[in-house]
Amino acid sequence: MELVSVAALSENNVIGRDGELPWPSIPEDKTQYRNRIADSPVILGRQTYESMLDDLPGSAQIVMSRSDQSFDVSTAHHARSVEEATEIAASLGAETAYVIGGGAIYDLFQSHLDRMVLSRVDGEYDGDTYYPEWDTEEWRLDSETPYERFTLQEWVRVDD
Repeated sequence: MELVSVAALSENNVIGRDGELPWPSIPEDKTQYRNRIADSPVILGRQTYESMLDDLPGSAQIVMSRSDQSFDVSTAHHARSVEEATEIAASLGAETAYVIGGGAIYDLFQSHLDRMVLSRVDGEYDGDTYYPEWDTEEWRLDSETPYERFTLQEWVRVDD
């Protein structure tokens, strides 16, 4: 199964401020993001999950939390570790699972990812949550598509 990180980040790697995006909404980015993850399970942290309850993404939500959790949503599953989250995604028959945040979840999964699909938002923003740095020796920029206000980049892990 392929693990893919999907995130929107500013030029200075900011992904959030006070639980929100620090830049004005970019509808075109939101549309491509939602379309990409719609039919696959997503892996996300509890706070990110709770912030999306009104419009949950993906075909199933694998919610990372250190404490026991139960959910009122039939598509939500609890996981305590990267291994447990990937096992759940695989048990759902997924070919791809998308890691969608927040910051601590991106950090946990960074060394396990096969691809990163990053919306690089124009400009630098103040924030309290950042996308993790990555070693450009371990990754290759596979494609780059410019849009108004952001550039969509797809990175693939370089095989040794």
